[in-house]
Amino acid sequence: MEIFLIKLLQFILAISLLVLLHEGGHFFFSKLFGVRVEKFYLFFDPSIGKWKGSLFKWKPKNSDTTYGVGWLPLGGYCKISGMIDESFDTEQMKQPEQPWEFRTKPAWQRLLIMIGGVLVNFLLALFIYSMVLYTWGDEYIATKDMKMGMKFNQEAKSYGFQDGDILIGTETADFKDFSADLFRDISEAKQVRIVRAGQPMTINLPGDINLLGMLKSSPRFCQPFIPAEIDTVLPNSPAAKAGVRKGDKILAVNGTAVDSWNEFTEQTGRLADQMTEATTQADSLRLRTATIVFQHGAEIKNSETTLNSPDTATIVLTPELQMGVGMTSLLSYYQPTKVSYGFFESFPAGIQYGWNVLSGYVGDLKYLFSSDGAKSLGGFGAIGSLFPPVWDWHMFWLMTAFLSIILAFMNILPIPALDGGHVLFLLYEMLTGRKPSENFMIRAEYVGFGILILLMVVANLNDILRWLGYM
Repeated sequence: MEIFLIKLLQFILAISLLVLLHEGGHFFFSKLFGVRVEKFYLFFDPSIGKWKGSLFKWKPKNSDTTYGVGWLPLGGYCKISGMIDESFDTEQMKQPEQPWEFRTKPAWQRLLIMIGGVLVNFLLALFIYSMVLYTWGDEYIATKDMKMGMKFNQEAKSYGFQDGDILIGTETADFKDFSADLFRDISEAKQVRIVRAGQPMTINLPGDINLLGMLKSSPRFCQPFIPAEIDTVLPNSPAAKAGVRKGDKILAVNGTAVDSWNEFTEQTGRLADQMTEATTQADSLRLRTATIVFQHGAEIKNSETTLNSPDTATIVLTPELQMGVGMTSLLSYYQPTKVSYGFFESFPAGIQYGWNVLSGYVGDLKYLFSSDGAKSLGGFGAIGSLFPPVWDWHMFWLMTAFLSIILAFMNILPIPALDGGHVLFLLYEMLTGRKPSENFMIRAEYVGFGILILLMVVANLNDILRWLGYM
């Protein structure tokens, strides 16, 4: 419960900040051009019966704007006079036009008002990335420094990769670290440069490997090789009862040899899959009973132990079955590369960082239109799970910047009810000199709002199905 609350608080804080600044962008340009803002709200405030839906509201003296906090935490809004938006205030549009209304302003001013939120979110993301680099710098383990190389699945081996290959780069650029960018680069590469047994080599690839398949496959297309050495052992855990100690090395599980944590988690993962077929307590006990061969110093030991079931597990090693040990990590074997930035150096570096994030995100959207891509859509639960289980300001700001870029890009999509839909109609007006009719705009707003509701339902339904174990 504590982990859930920490993630929830980070999610709410990040979203609240981004929504306030996004709507603040609309607010700024509206005030700049003399357009009246009737309401400025964090969260939505739909009325239920006589209750108006506001947890808090305040209207300063001599101000036209009511500020408030709604009860439905799904975003926020800035209600601008004389504009057809998600409020669907059609009665106002039937009244005579007023000089302080959105609809009476020149198209270029209305365009700036509409892109104000997206502009703020995008600039905010670049600023956050810059300040993160200035404050914490950049720290990573370069793939070229991973001298033990990678473990590859069967698909990767079919292209010519071998376990132990050190990944250097593609025909266009070097790899930086082990991240989603590495998978993206490999999926689009015609050639990948590696080092095998000390010798530089080149592997030819088709240039169109399915990125989503690479990321979702189990085991993954590639993973850093990490020896199956024990970092920690919990007291009274299955590993402790089997005689395993810190520094020992796992050699086999149930008669299958393992040389890395990659293979160990694959073996215990198979046991976890079999657990779904267990119908009795005896079946569960039989499946959880494992024979472990491990090396203690110069001595090879063989021991039988019963792995923890999900309800008794305390250290997450695999999703289902647990030994009660902590794995060694890349940091146990490699010295990370550290890059520091001065204040002025951080801005171009932050802009480049943000641009790489945006271009990668936009490039991956093509997978959304596949069946696997649609299943990968995530709602509030998926977004919230991206935050770390402990309060980490470094990760919090990185996630906030990432969400800011997503919010900016999604809002600029040419879908009615989003900022991009209004921008599309404004560009049409500026190019043709003809303004779309109010009836058309209202219908378009309804269609766009329906599309957004459908996407939200699908994304959050995916979250529920994942939680229930159906996806």
